[in-house]
Amino acid sequence: MADDGPWLIVGLGNPGPGYAATRHNAGFLVLDELADRVGAAFRSHKSRAEVIETHLSGHRVVLAKPKSYMNESGGPVASLRTFYKTPIEQLVVVHDEIDLEPGTLRVKLGGGDNGHNGLRSLRRSLGSGEFFRVRFGVGRPPGRQDPADFVLRPFTAAERKELPLQLDRAADATESLLSDGLAATQNRFND
Repeated sequence: MADDGPWLIVGLGNPGPGYAATRHNAGFLVLDELADRVGAAFRSHKSRAEVIETHLSGHRVVLAKPKSYMNESGGPVASLRTFYKTPIEQLVVVHDEIDLEPGTLRVKLGGGDNGHNGLRSLRRSLGSGEFFRVRFGVGRPPGRQDPADFVLRPFTAAERKELPLQLDRAADATESLLSDGLAATQNRFND
């Protein structure tokens, strides 16, 4: 893989305390777990994101949480890629996924946006969808509930019990992607 710049690991979510504990912020929550592991705090960056420059799994990495809303996250991510000179092959995006059951994890390279506004924004701003994804299962909405409404609601009490373990596992998968590559990570973590 290219070693032009650091790996860029982006968690997708919405800024502000009102969104902090929602399913749509699973990406932010996984990035917070990675930040805890390296013992660092996010700081504001001119790209409209919060970042941590650190090392993870033997690689230089930038952990990033866009400060824009989910459907506008492509702009900050494109700015970060330009600023850090990160090739698309070294971009990892962590996001919620309603097509996966809660507690389910999938790691993949590329693909469509599947109705996910954050991924749609990234594809539009980057001109490609060929980046790594760590997909964090949040399940489908019950009954006829609107998916957009569902992902903007907090995790249920039962889901919150399991959440620390799931976030830990997603952070492990993200690190594994850097240290062991895609195939080994998929074999270990894809449910």
